[in-house]
Amino acid sequence: MTALAAAPADATTPGGFLLVLAVILPVIAILAMVAFGPRQTGRLAIITIGAGIAVALAIVAELIRTEAAVGFVVGNWQPPLGLALRADGLSAAMLAMTALVIAAIGSFAHIQHGLDPATRHGRAPTTFWILLMAIWSALNAVFLGEDLFNLYVALELLTFAAVPLVCLDGRAETVAAALRYLLFALLGSLLYLLGTALIYGSFGTLDIGQLSAMDIQGPGASLALALMIAGLLAKAALFPLHIWLPPAHAGAPAAASAVLSALVIKAPFFLILRLVLDVAPPGFAAQAGQLLAILGAASILFCSVVALRQARLKLMIAYSTVAQIGYLFIVFPLAARTGTLPPWETIAWTGGALQLISHALAKAAMFLAAGAIAEAFGHDRIADLGGFGRALPISATAFGLAGMSLMGLPPSGGFVAKCLLLTAAVTGSHPFLAATILAGGLLAGGYVFRVVNRALATPAVPLAAVRPVPRRLELAALVLALAAVLMGFVPLQPLGFLQLGRIAPMSLVAP
Repeated sequence: MTALAAAPADATTPGGFLLVLAVILPVIAILAMVAFGPRQTGRLAIITIGAGIAVALAIVAELIRTEAAVGFVVGNWQPPLGLALRADGLSAAMLAMTALVIAAIGSFAHIQHGLDPATRHGRAPTTFWILLMAIWSALNAVFLGEDLFNLYVALELLTFAAVPLVCLDGRAETVAAALRYLLFALLGSLLYLLGTALIYGSFGTLDIGQLSAMDIQGPGASLALALMIAGLLAKAALFPLHIWLPPAHAGAPAAASAVLSALVIKAPFFLILRLVLDVAPPGFAAQAGQLLAILGAASILFCSVVALRQARLKLMIAYSTVAQIGYLFIVFPLAARTGTLPPWETIAWTGGALQLISHALAKAAMFLAAGAIAEAFGHDRIADLGGFGRALPISATAFGLAGMSLMGLPPSGGFVAKCLLLTAAVTGSHPFLAATILAGGLLAGGYVFRVVNRALATPAVPLAAVRPVPRRLELAALVLALAAVLMGFVPLQPLGFLQLGRIAPMSLVAP
């Protein structure tokens, strides 16, 4: 039996400086915003978004050119004394997806802020841009970080930038939702930090690459990993730890809801993926994967039913978010190593990655479309939106296309993702997970068609907008929805790009 190679030593590669740029560019933008004042924040943010997209694409290009991971060792101090940044195929894909979503959300916010000249440069727009840049920097640090403690710091930056977005309008109900979010996030941080301390005390390092090369066995390691994963689950809002998400995301401004639902909750899942696949020993990984899949299936079924019962559009989309992230957690048993095939060479791995990306695109599109609807009609009550497709055809189209991806209809990215997961469930003898995937698609169809039906309805009294909405405000949602559909042209097979730069931990090395 052929042995997989152990993880190579951390090293700075020729394109490593791009990883540093991805993290510090938004920070530089924040400092510039503070220095130049509120009137320049929007312009600085747009410039930074353009530069950030270029950096993300350059990292993708470097990864393709070298067919190896892109790395950077800070100050040339090797771990565990120093810190390392590393981008493999999945990290680079997440960087590019994040840049695209941030660009669309930034475009929407820039146009929306300009609708009211009196408040264009006020407190709320200025705060939004600063927090958006902080979230972007923290997300990039999570996707590139190799040190568990510095990943904790990135998660905390993400939390303390995301929580204020929830209550940006200052209303009592949004402040209450933000406080509930903060309590869950702090509980998750405490558990994660405690697990990190146990890992360091037992093994003397927090570098993921070095931990991957160790055979970390024993009750101490299992307890540490269990605490860290539990803390991350609270931040990811997986059932039954989801109760903070719907009121927090549904009460936030549309642009904030989009970035929170599409991006922020992906960071803790990304770390869970790395802990289970790269750090955990095989026995713990198998047991944790089964438990996570059960919680993911419960999330799909329970929250899809709750989404069907919502009267408000944004609340429906928020519960749909909790349901859809359940698909990410059923990947673990489906991608479990069989024989000599590592998880990242399975169709389940590709399906999970595509679900991660297509869900972010589709959910951001939905929230932006819902924001345009609320902007036009002054509310988002589904029952009172009959015929809104005639007034806002672009938003209705964007919502429908995004809904196709959530339902898993061809040719969307959600179809390819769910098809790959379903195939893995059937061939891997997981009938319950296969049934859950099918049932989740049917339930998603129920709440999506409920809104589409209202868009196409012909009410006795035509629905009139209380405020004109420029077509360009709706285009951001349409672009993201089209991107989610275009993801469906990925081949139905393990994607080679996602395997670039993957390391093989010692726990996967065959004798």
